[in-house]
Amino acid sequence: MDRRTRGTAPGPPGTFGARRNRDADWNAWPVADYLAENYRRLHPCDIGVIRHHSALYRRCAPGSLARTLELGAGPNLYPLMLAGAASRRIDALEPGAANIRYLRRQLDEGPDDSWEPFYRLCRSLDPALPASCAEALRTVQVVPGTAEDLTPGTYDLASMNFVAESVTEDFDEFTALCAAFVRAVRPGGLLLAAFMERMPSYRVGAGPVWPACPVDGTVLRTVFTPRTTGLRVTRLAKDRTLPEYGDTGILLLTARRPDTAGPPQE
Repeated sequence: MDRRTRGTAPGPPGTFGARRNRDADWNAWPVADYLAENYRRLHPCDIGVIRHHSALYRRCAPGSLARTLELGAGPNLYPLMLAGAASRRIDALEPGAANIRYLRRQLDEGPDDSWEPFYRLCRSLDPALPASCAEALRTVQVVPGTAEDLTPGTYDLASMNFVAESVTEDFDEFTALCAAFVRAVRPGGLLLAAFMERMPSYRVGAGPVWPACPVDGTVLRTVFTPRTTGLRVTRLAKDRTLPEYGDTGILLLTARRPDTAGPPQE
């Protein structure tokens, strides 16, 4: 999962015939093509996301977060790197067999050299990170599973990057995935996310079309405002150094799960 490449636009979200998460074979996710198209070099959009996320992690003292979540981790390592100073355990929750194999190989054998520029940027923004990328990833645990497997209130911080909008064409399912993301953190817990803006269903390389739900800032505020406090949504302009995905930019989100009585909305 993660940032995905363009295909064809779905029908209106939530309409009859919209493809859902279960309709795609995520075990067959084309990891090599995806990395070649997106993460073999540092793009301006990556710099923007890393700067945004690092600002939140810098507010957390080293080791102050007992357990954090990367929901739908995919093969993208930089969200995991960013948590490497603040978090004592990082759960990379991922349903796809190909992505799980890649993540485990990166942890067991060391990250690919192409991730080094990403890590240098992460550490320049947060000097509390360890000297090496491999050390920053030391506390990562690869956890096979989906959002349905999450136990509410487990995490001090949950991160989700290019996931809920890029696994379904159904707006109701998008909303449910975001609700599960919020519930995963304890009351008062931190939320950090990135979404492709208005991205239609998409391809990676010459492969099949994968389902996506085009969202914008208004959609995110509608979904997250009743479920969170301190919600902030900002936008990065479309990255012209990438292939044409059909998106119009990237939306970045920070918030907290309310720590007052009563659960967030379902």
